Amino acid sequence: MTTLPPPPQHGVILFAHGSRDPQWRAPIEAVRQHIARHQPQVLTCCAYLELCEPDLAQATRDLLAQGAASITITPMFLGTGKHAREDLPQLMAALRAQHPQVQFTVQQAIGEDPRMTALMADIACTPAHTSS
Repeated sequence: MTTLPPPPQHGVILFAHGSRDPQWRAPIEAVRQHIARHQPQVLTCCAYLELCEPDLAQATRDLLAQGAASITITPMFLGTGKHAREDLPQLMAALRAQHPQVQFTVQQAIGEDPRMTALMADIACTPAHTSS
């Protein structure tokens, strides 16, 4: 009986700005943990532009080492500012040159997705729960 190799895996990198404050990373890590719980077949990690690690290149290497054959980069920015418009395309060009066998997909800034817009509007209009 021949054993077939496992199917290629897909990876997702949650790409954020970064901060020296370790608490800043908590929401991005919470998204990663949510994906791990609800879609365990998707390899997921976080990457940061600056001020903390891993950077995008290291996160890519980590996912490839885990067996990812394709990777989606999700910019965790509210809008398409300089980082998404200028920095990310340069980083992607370098990644594509280093890993030509990998299919990379870059999503729009997460804050520009209509689903996120609707969710933020809903949150803004929902009375806050205060503890007294």
